[in-house]
Amino acid sequence: MTFESREDCAEVPDRSSGGCPGGYKMKDFRLGMVLAVTAVAILSAVAPQQLSAQPTMRQLADGLEVKVLGIINTRNGDTFTMTTLNNTERYTVELTPSTSVKSNTKGVFRGGKQYEVSYLLRGLRVEVEGRGNAGGSLVASSVRFNEQDLKTAQSLESRMDPLEQQAASNTERVTAAEENQKRMAGQIEENQALAANAQASADRANNRINGLDDYEPIKTIVVPFATGSSALGPKGKAIIDEAAAWAATQDRNGWMVAVIGFADSTGRTAANKTLSERRSNAVIGYLVSKHNMSLTRLVQPFGAGVDQPVATNATAEGRAQNRRVEIRLLRNKGIAGE
Repeated sequence: MTFESREDCAEVPDRSSGGCPGGYKMKDFRLGMVLAVTAVAILSAVAPQQLSAQPTMRQLADGLEVKVLGIINTRNGDTFTMTTLNNTERYTVELTPSTSVKSNTKGVFRGGKQYEVSYLLRGLRVEVEGRGNAGGSLVASSVRFNEQDLKTAQSLESRMDPLEQQAASNTERVTAAEENQKRMAGQIEENQALAANAQASADRANNRINGLDDYEPIKTIVVPFATGSSALGPKGKAIIDEAAAWAATQDRNGWMVAVIGFADSTGRTAANKTLSERRSNAVIGYLVSKHNMSLTRLVQPFGAGVDQPVATNATAEGRAQNRRVEIRLLRNKGIAGE
């Protein structure tokens, strides 16, 4: 890893060795350990719960003031479901334009930075305060979370989509095999039972990753960027415009959008992380200003940096492919009624 200036060294000093590279690696190591320990803790907490009774869906009285601490299970536009940390109760939370979404920086859920509702990801631990409505849901006046929990949820989310796509592919292959067997043997009832078992197996696999299998991938649009730049060029805008025109002809019921920025390996890892975030924000800004996309449709704006390259960084052509933003179109099965 190379450092571009003395100022870069000052960001990550290594007091033990006196050199920047070692300090940077130690910073990466500590961050990696925090993410790993947090992920293990979440999975360790979820696994025993799957063996116990399912949480009860809580119906709140109209006007009842409550404060709930738990983990987000699903995101459906301007609503999400959450389960208490002891896995005994589940709530449906409704977000409004006046809902305050902030992180905590001092003590437990105090102070902090303002965030968009799109940062409320599956697996994020949150404290929600608000009132019940006539439908029994919790209308949130404020949502608070820890920024370290947000980083962990973002890391898990960026790795979740490929696993969901693989699960969907596995389900399609199982379904095709079952249909072929049905035509050959005519054993309709037996094959229906096999299909149900296969679907249950796929659901259990997804539940171990993210709690619920809610999203079906529709299409991924790749927007290219120039080296070291987060400016959306004419080619990128044309790609987005073409995708938007196609989307306008589709049934968009239940559609959600994940926008993830990436970078090649040129320069420093930390700088590439920031650059990829600026690229994703540039695409979101264009979608909102040019095509009137609602922010409530965003699942996650995220910069992955140099992670998940689609080509080798050893060649100019490969690096060009890695400098990108992926617009992932997803369908929420619950909203779509599937």
